[in-house]
Amino acid sequence: MEQIKKKIGFICDMDGVVYHGNKILDGVREFVNWMIDNEKRFVFLTNSSERTPHELSMKLERMGLQVSADHFYTSAMATAAFLSSQKPGCTAYVIGEAALTKALYDQGIYMNDVNPDYVIVGETRTYSFEKLEKAIELVNNGAKLIGTNPDITGPTEKGVAPATGALIAPIEIATGKKAYFVGKPNPLMLRHGLKKIECHSSEIVFVGDRMDTDIIAGIESNVDTVLVLSGVTKVEDIDNFPYRPKYIADGVGDLIK
Repeated sequence: MEQIKKKIGFICDMDGVVYHGNKILDGVREFVNWMIDNEKRFVFLTNSSERTPHELSMKLERMGLQVSADHFYTSAMATAAFLSSQKPGCTAYVIGEAALTKALYDQGIYMNDVNPDYVIVGETRTYSFEKLEKAIELVNNGAKLIGTNPDITGPTEKGVAPATGALIAPIEIATGKKAYFVGKPNPLMLRHGLKKIECHSSEIVFVGDRMDTDIIAGIESNVDTVLVLSGVTKVEDIDNFPYRPKYIADGVGDLIK
């Protein structure tokens, strides 16, 4: 782990790495304080599009951890940046929460339910047949289908809930059009993190708890990876994949021991 401590920057997943639901994980406070005390550059990268960086900062504050909003980057922000680079000033029909809409507005992308350039789907608790029907109509009329992330499920206090991959699947099936997903494991997401902390890929380590999104994203971005076992992945699960993380730890607290 000494090689990890020498890194200039750290990019970390959140759920399963920093917290479970509303409970902060062991060693996280010590790890974050160590990064701050040693002037490390760091950003928390999340596939969730439900919360703004400010809301994520407030969530950690409620858990007793002070991290400013500029240390967070979400799939909503990555999606907005991607669309802005593809077609500046485009319009979109959105199935998602306010954080996704705000990220799009911040990039000059506005809402349109008549003839939008894109249909965008993110996590939401207001999913309805009416919105689904509208999205199918617009995609059939030529709108491009975009998902903030490909996750099928996401963890909740009660177990799991359908995430973007599950919510967008009926639109793909009904239209015969495949969505483009911006969030992890798309290397685009990690490259946004690198740009945010102004580091080269060789200077950072990426910490995550999922082999199928976090670790593969790090490998495809030529970044050293750490799999923490504090989330969804167990040691015996690793051999189910044709690739491996560079390092394995029980939790982020082990990285500074």
